[in-house]
Amino acid sequence: MEKRRFEDLVELMARLRAPDGCPWDREQTPRSLRTYLLEETYEVLDAIERDDPQALKDELGDLLLQVVFHAQMAGEQGRFSIDDVLANLHDKLIRRHPHVFGTTQATSAEQVKVNWEALKAAEREAHLKPSREGNSILSGVSPHLPALLEAYQLTRRAAQVGFDWQRLDDLLAKLEEEVNELRQAVAAGDGERLEDEVGDLLFVAVNVARYLGLDPAVALRRTNRKFTERFQLVERELARLGKRPEEATLEEMDALWERSKEK
Repeated sequence: MEKRRFEDLVELMARLRAPDGCPWDREQTPRSLRTYLLEETYEVLDAIERDDPQALKDELGDLLLQVVFHAQMAGEQGRFSIDDVLANLHDKLIRRHPHVFGTTQATSAEQVKVNWEALKAAEREAHLKPSREGNSILSGVSPHLPALLEAYQLTRRAAQVGFDWQRLDDLLAKLEEEVNELRQAVAAGDGERLEDEVGDLLFVAVNVARYLGLDPAVALRRTNRKFTERFQLVERELARLGKRPEEATLEEMDALWERSKEK
């Protein structure tokens, strides 16, 4: 019975999309589901960061539903089926693990990663369509990615062909240079230049994270959570004093903020 769980899910999705199925499910399109797909992905990440197995189980199910939903719509249009998706994934996993299913040697996770990236690059080159950019190594990076992730992927791809910083100190010096250029733009009151300088600063910060082997989005999300926890503690302390944040002075909130850091 359990072996049919996936098939049952696929059949259920087809039933929901049938003429006598659910009106909401029937009117969805790949474009209308984009927001849901993104939301479910972030909810999976949140469950992982909270180390909540129950939530992770639920959120992975919701994410899987999006995959089945999109495959069902594609099947209705005669483009591909869920079987095609599974077969493609199966073949890709075998192709990208030659150290398991072939003769390639890989005794460490780092070697596996290098081989994986090389195979991805070869696949990318084989599938690239002629364009005015040519067969750029950056062509596979979607411009629709969140900006932070797009910057990470662009610089990661460039680093694979040797276009990268040689020393962390040089990268940190570049970060300081961008901070100084931002200061100059602010002092000059150059509004048009400000956006460029802020973008340059963020771009270099992404490079620092990547160079250190960190995912900048994960690092930033962790800081966001930390900020939320500390600011909410400030709010609770102010409430205990009978105040709302807008009624407190900056000095009062700063003092409570420092106390929240200690805690």
